Amino acid sequence: MEINQIYTELIREHSMESENKKELKDRTDHHMGINPSCGDELEISIKLNGDIIEDASYTGMGCAISQASASMMIDVIKGKTVKEAKEAIEVFLKMIKSEIEDEDDLLILEDAAILESISKLPQRVKCAVLSWRTLEEILSNK
Repeated sequence: MEINQIYTELIREHSMESENKKELKDRTDHHMGINPSCGDELEISIKLNGDIIEDASYTGMGCAISQASASMMIDVIKGKTVKEAKEAIEVFLKMIKSEIEDEDDLLILEDAAILESISKLPQRVKCAVLSWRTLEEILSNK
């Protein structure tokens, strides 16, 4: 399978069939993120248990890139500490800006590393980072 096929399949899987897109009834924090340039709207919810992100989800509407990125991000942060989630956010944002020097740094991003090619599509960057910036806002005071 070629990288383009893998990319397309992961985007489809995460944007259309995501188990991460749901209301999180027992959330401890949430924040709405909006991309005014295209109208994407995502609400990220997390459930903290001490310093551990026990559960997370997203709801909202948007393009396949914003939906897939949110789903992939949630897969990355579930079960992680707040510190580890912040590190993942930092790596993702550096990746999107083409500022990663060591490709091994991308391992923390799991499937989300496939979105690296978005950096070559400036009009889609805001779609890909919407959920990550929204999570960053939630965790900013933690």
